[in-house]
Amino acid sequence: MFVHKVLSTPDDPARAVLAGLAALFSNGPAGRITYGSTVATNALLQRRGARVSLVATAGFEDVVEIGRQARPELYTLEPRRPAALVARADRIPVRERVEFDGRISVALTTRELRALVRRVRARRPEAIAVALLHAYATPRHERAIGAALRVLGVPISLSHVLVREPREYERTSTTVINAYVAPLMTRHLTRLAAVKRGGTRLLVMQSNGGAVAPRRAAAEPMRTVLSGPAGGVVGAVGIARRAGVRRVLTLDMGGTSTDVALVDGDVPRRSEWELDGMAVRLPVVDIHTVGAGGGSLARVDAGGVLRVGPESAGADPGPACYGRGTRATVTDANLVLGRLDPASFLGGRMRLDVRRAHDAVAEVARRLGVDVDTAAEGIVRVANAAMARALRVISVERGHDPRRFALLAFGGAAGVHACELAAELGMREVLVPRHPGLLSAFGMATAPIARDRVVTVRAIDPEPAALARRLETLAAGVRAELRADGVGDGHLLASGFARIRYVGQSHEIEIPLTPDYRRRFDAAHARLYGHASPTRPVEVLGLRVTVSERDVVSRPRRPARRRAAPPPHALEDVVWHRRRVRVARYARDLLPPGTVLRGPALLLEYSSTILVAPGWRAVVDAESNLRLTR
Repeated sequence: MFVHKVLSTPDDPARAVLAGLAALFSNGPAGRITYGSTVATNALLQRRGARVSLVATAGFEDVVEIGRQARPELYTLEPRRPAALVARADRIPVRERVEFDGRISVALTTRELRALVRRVRARRPEAIAVALLHAYATPRHERAIGAALRVLGVPISLSHVLVREPREYERTSTTVINAYVAPLMTRHLTRLAAVKRGGTRLLVMQSNGGAVAPRRAAAEPMRTVLSGPAGGVVGAVGIARRAGVRRVLTLDMGGTSTDVALVDGDVPRRSEWELDGMAVRLPVVDIHTVGAGGGSLARVDAGGVLRVGPESAGADPGPACYGRGTRATVTDANLVLGRLDPASFLGGRMRLDVRRAHDAVAEVARRLGVDVDTAAEGIVRVANAAMARALRVISVERGHDPRRFALLAFGGAAGVHACELAAELGMREVLVPRHPGLLSAFGMATAPIARDRVVTVRAIDPEPAALARRLETLAAGVRAELRADGVGDGHLLASGFARIRYVGQSHEIEIPLTPDYRRRFDAAHARLYGHASPTRPVEVLGLRVTVSERDVVSRPRRPARRRAAPPPHALEDVVWHRRRVRVARYARDLLPPGTVLRGPALLLEYSSTILVAPGWRAVVDAESNLRLTR
């Protein structure tokens, strides 16, 4: 396995990707490249997407702004919602009406269609979103509008293609977001077409943990928004399985944020989520994100309180120690505390500036009225508190005891913080894979080609056999799409899920579709809400099928024979809980399987640094993972 890491290029993300691939191609051709991107995510967060026109059923064009009545901040006296992605003047009504059962009560006329084309052309949109009332039940009108608007030559997003189920606001919001980022992603993926050389096949990672062909990713870019973090969870699940560990909390700490997920044997998924206050209804890997990363900026607020994040130094200028920034970050604090080696960063290819880091942290210390070491430890503690809260959200707040899980730490910065976070949550084991700073890329490289499809059912207590037949019809359509992408039927596996609720409820639970789906639903409802009603009728609202390549899971290797650690390369002073301790430093790549060492120790490698805290022991297992125990 060859690994390579380059600084990102925010002005043109494709430039860094192409440069990195050029270096990797020098080791030989690649049969397949899977690409994960934050291009769509950043465009949404920074509000620099396309100008969108929204076509909606007359009277429902403001659904995208009205949203739901739920208030995320109950005690904010003057709540402010994010501005809608579509300006009021760009929301264009059309006279038509489809009822919830698919019956057309107001037909779309040719005259209305021609007038609509004129109105949309006058707005000069860069992309178009079409979200008609109940189009999931009968998409005829949406298809007609999409065909008529093609003459404008801009990307068109149809709601029934993206979200084939009820909930008008979520479906409209998802369609608008898709249109908002479509032109940007199309240009970006076209730029990356240069990697297709010598038979190399390019795939794009999706937020659901599977990969698709670039043309499908360009048509439905909303499905790629969480592709980077999703790759990390897919890689973490593979690492945990090969290590023989079923239950893990994943900790992916990068430069800007930290992503956490709870894994109990398989990749966790959900179907409804929010991005910067905007509703999205598409299957994604279930990830919780907080603004705490290596590049998170430290500051002292007007009340004299130390704050860390969510603002980040980003890739440009980056932390002060990178040589361009001037403000203190978590990375600068770790460097000041001796927890990073300035000469070994990125395999020695990038030397960190200790003096700049010290000066940046000293400014925070001056405002707090403390010494530099105390300020640096304070920065780390505040960042740890944010990450610990995130881990509690996905575990304790959902009824799981984190002490029964291992912490799987990856991302460039997680290894330095993992022991302290595990101790904070009472966890006794930390698992750190090889090349932890590149696990998201590894997860993408091993991710299966996969595609999700949802169909609305709306049936009361349906027979399992009837649902199974409906699911197989849905799966056949998805297989046909994958065959068009060059994936043969012999390698595909279909998994079915049902979205169920008690009759009269507003929200549903998704469970695997099996003959005993009713028993499974009652058990899931009791687990989530503390009660169930086995005699009450249930409504199956929809079915979801995932068709993917077969997952090949290798068995865990036999444990390696234990051996003592070799002599350390050096002994360093590290600040640990307000005192300086002598820490042994090792090159992790030189530690063979079976190696046992006791903390405190620093393990240096190309993509990350791992701190084995005092009171912890580290063992290199047969898969070359680092297993830390208290």
